[in-house]
Amino acid sequence: MAAVAHLNPPNSPSLSERRRNHNFRLLSVVWASAKNKLRVNGINGFPSDDPCLSLRIAFQGSHGAYSEFAAKTAIPNCTTLPCRSFSDAIAAVENGRADRAVLPVESTMEGTALRNYDLLLRHDLQITQEISLFVHYCLLAMPGVRTTELRRVISHPMALAHCGRAISQLGLRREPVEDTAGAVQMLRSHRLLDTAAIASPRAALLYGLDVLADGLQDASWNVTRFLLLSKPVTAATTVSVKAKTSMVVAHRGGSMMVLLKVLSAFSSRNINLTKLEVNNPSIEGQGPVMVLDVKAMGSLRAFSHLIYVDFEGSTDDLRVQEALEEIAGFSVFVRILGCYAADSNVYDLHY
Repeated sequence: MAAVAHLNPPNSPSLSERRRNHNFRLLSVVWASAKNKLRVNGINGFPSDDPCLSLRIAFQGSHGAYSEFAAKTAIPNCTTLPCRSFSDAIAAVENGRADRAVLPVESTMEGTALRNYDLLLRHDLQITQEISLFVHYCLLAMPGVRTTELRRVISHPMALAHCGRAISQLGLRREPVEDTAGAVQMLRSHRLLDTAAIASPRAALLYGLDVLADGLQDASWNVTRFLLLSKPVTAATTVSVKAKTSMVVAHRGGSMMVLLKVLSAFSSRNINLTKLEVNNPSIEGQGPVMVLDVKAMGSLRAFSHLIYVDFEGSTDDLRVQEALEEIAGFSVFVRILGCYAADSNVYDLHY
């Protein structure tokens, strides 16, 4: 394996240090040799898999994708359904082919994936669970291939961007493909001997590839937050543990004034915010965001200013209800995206 100096920079925290400084959970994973399927023995702490033994979860990508690992982490005994796009994953829930869809929405390296939030806003789905995953990139190749034999590397464009320094040091030509696991699948099916793929250690096990280098990402702390989505639940549900609620507030112009009013509505009632983000697509020359109004016969409405808010608490809480009523008084549109158990843990694949 060729030496890549920056993969373990001296001043960056080690994985063990990160685990001490954060709520870090490890998965114990066993690979069945007969069918090469993943079996999860258990998770220490969040989340509970008791009520979700046979759920079908749709994800974007091929088997071995990070989104699939997020689904298996959230609900260990689920059945996963690979989809071509995030829109297809959502459609699978809407047409009954899946019970949940999993979408990446935030990354410590990329910020918020507003496109996926916008997808959520255009559909009548609700957030049921959150999961944060430590994304660990590896350089994978066909068995027996040495690093010196490689000429190019394939992966999702974001993965290639996250590993830019390592790729440059290795002198490989970059070629983007649809997703990380798809790159591994392509590598294996075509038996490419001059090509490497950037993907997860789980993908290496799943497809029987060699790991030539690990920790390939430029930033040592690379975490992605995923949301699990389902059709709206008709019966009222109560979150028995610490709750988090996600919502979107739409307004027309005057972003700063509305933002201050939203902050005041929560702070005056001692409600902590965990996310506050303004989406103003007109700044980048883009059109308005389309939002499904679930209370108005499912019609789509266009808004040029949106505020995404996550806060601690449940919609059953009287303080939360008062804050929401105040916000509705000065906003054009308010929609609750989901109330679910808060999970501050960061999960990592242990193998």
